[in-house]
Amino acid sequence: MINKCLFPVAGYGTRFLPATKSMPKEMLPIVNKPLVQYGVEEAIEAGLKEIGFVTGRGKRAIEDHFDTNYELEHQIQGTGKEKYLTGIREIIDTGSFSFTRQREMKGLGNAILVGERIVGDEPFGVILADDLCLEQSEGVMAQMVKLYKQFRCSIVAVEEVPEDQIEKFGVVDGESIKEGLIRVTNMVEKPPRNEAPSNLAIIGRYILTPDIFDIIRDTPPGKNGEVQITDALLTQAHDGCVMAYKFRGRRFDCGSVEGFVKASNYVFENIYAAK
Repeated sequence: MINKCLFPVAGYGTRFLPATKSMPKEMLPIVNKPLVQYGVEEAIEAGLKEIGFVTGRGKRAIEDHFDTNYELEHQIQGTGKEKYLTGIREIIDTGSFSFTRQREMKGLGNAILVGERIVGDEPFGVILADDLCLEQSEGVMAQMVKLYKQFRCSIVAVEEVPEDQIEKFGVVDGESIKEGLIRVTNMVEKPPRNEAPSNLAIIGRYILTPDIFDIIRDTPPGKNGEVQITDALLTQAHDGCVMAYKFRGRRFDCGSVEGFVKASNYVFENIYAAK
């Protein structure tokens, strides 16, 4: 019913320069695992085994990561180091991986539209690897897939954020359906704090229905001259239905240096060291 997940990974990662001058930000390690691998694991856990990447220049390392490295594997075969590849081998064996390129940086809405050639006429998930979401019992995307099976409409993950952080996010407002679930009636991209309709910020997890592609095509550039998925989703909410879901789990903003360091410390102390 929903099998595909899109990863927009074409951004430059300028906040991590000079590290990202020749290395994709999505390949920066949280302890010993690249950031993007956490997202792919979350997608596969949710049953979204067809993984599509919207890449850009200098992103070949992502493609190589989700492929076999025969020379390396031959060198460590039969040694104690071979166990470190168990997780990524399972991902490669379980998922299928497709890649397409966003030639110009025109915003998240445009990146998702570029992914249409991978997704086709199907509902699909979107994961922004910058947002690392950790939940032991059930990943955020798996939680959202269950909701999609019930409501059959686009769903965005949201969380409450402090007032001084509002300007960094798309913000939603709407009608409460039940605990933790809101039918969206308003959605604003990075509003000034005194104009924000709520403190519910969209984070990097979406399930989108395929009609979103035609809506994006008709959506003019918005904030910063980019095609904003927030604007397209607002149109979809007015014409049909979009749900906002207050997910279970802990999110780290790994698009910022501070959030990246917090995520690394948390994973080391609570996951890696516990193995």
